[in-house]
Amino acid sequence: MTAVTLAVSTSAGTARPPQDSTTAPGPVAPARAAALDACLLHGDPAVQMSEGIPTVRGYAHSTGTVRALTLMVDFPDAPGRGSAPDRFAEFLPQTRAWYRTSSYGRLDYRAEAPIPTWLRMPKPFKEYGIERGAPFDPGYRTLVQDIVAAADPKVDFRAYDLLNVLVTPNAGPSALDTVLSVTFAGNLDAPVADGVPVANASFVYSRQDDGSGSYGRTGYRVLPHENGHAFGLPDLYTADGGGAVGHWDIMSEDWGANNDLLGWHKFKLGWIDGTQVSCAATRGTADYELTPLALAGGPKLVVVPVDRHTAYAVEVRTRAGNDEAVCRPGVLIYRIDADVDTGHGPVTVFDAHRDTGGCTHSPNVHAELSDAAFRPGESFHDPQHGIRITVTGAMTGGGATQSPEPKVSAIEATGVSGAGRTEASGSPGSRKPPGASGVARTSGAPVYRVRVTRDTDTGRG
Repeated sequence: MTAVTLAVSTSAGTARPPQDSTTAPGPVAPARAAALDACLLHGDPAVQMSEGIPTVRGYAHSTGTVRALTLMVDFPDAPGRGSAPDRFAEFLPQTRAWYRTSSYGRLDYRAEAPIPTWLRMPKPFKEYGIERGAPFDPGYRTLVQDIVAAADPKVDFRAYDLLNVLVTPNAGPSALDTVLSVTFAGNLDAPVADGVPVANASFVYSRQDDGSGSYGRTGYRVLPHENGHAFGLPDLYTADGGGAVGHWDIMSEDWGANNDLLGWHKFKLGWIDGTQVSCAATRGTADYELTPLALAGGPKLVVVPVDRHTAYAVEVRTRAGNDEAVCRPGVLIYRIDADVDTGHGPVTVFDAHRDTGGCTHSPNVHAELSDAAFRPGESFHDPQHGIRITVTGAMTGGGATQSPEPKVSAIEATGVSGAGRTEASGSPGSRKPPGASGVARTSGAPVYRVRVTRDTDTGRG
């Protein structure tokens, strides 16, 4: 039985792929794989677009060359305005560049438009019953069938990994009123074209233009968000908006200034190797070094598992690469729950400086979480599970060191909600786990030192 779910706004439709077929994260040597096992979260099979690793099969592969069939579609009651190539140019080649930067060159995204004109549908737009939150059946199934019928004489669907449907902007409401853009991913029950199901299809409507004059530079970002679903990533915003993750991941906010993916998502997609990830699963204290997520190479992620479904992730975010809105560089700490559905808050970012209003005035950037990153001397504490994460210092590429004494600026987690209070942070002795030292320092790039203290080993129940 195929399950299809949709969250509001730019959301994901997910069909249940076979549960015994999986896609692994980045290359991991056998010994390293064993060391990371406790940190490869597992989601319940019923969860839609779980944050678990490995990702189940059925989604598009996320490394190597990905060919995206891109069709510009219009309707009898909404004929295309302007040229179809102009619509294509609103999103490409910007989306390809975004993926090249985010993946450190591991994803070669190639959008192709073999039909360079508007592809006219046989029915008026209104007859498909497309509205916010519309399910795949019956309207989208009929639309996909009509797209296949119209395009098949000129397109070999077997040559492509996913489908982009760029709808003429005058079909449906303005995105300022209602966001219709949606992806149906891993949908093995989708209509078949040239012998293969159209299992991963992203539909983009209207224009995400907030009137600030930035559309030409930022309006394309809805497409990498939607294609993120085709690769198996969930929506990180909820019905209440982007307050759980803010602008730290394009799967949370795809309006406004450019942003990147979380390190966990890059690991899940195979853009970060297992050799760049440390798993802090055992009792005791250990020190780790992390380099900025925007830069290729070096250690990128520390995962602190709570149980087999949940973990904390630790990474360094700076204003570089796709992260143009970072106004407070530092160490980002967030909680991942592989048992939470897409659009229901599978990730929660912890704010090191709560109720400050943030540090940005950039349009469409969640301001409160913009200063969420922890800096040297600040720490996060989960007393329920006996976990403390402290930023102990930062070193620049030139060798300058910043290691102040821990100060009264620790966020304490209380349960899953992530509510917290301020307390003084300690600085116990520590050990360095294998692979935690000897970081090659890129000139000018900071290296942050993080200390993880656990009172107990990870519970795997």
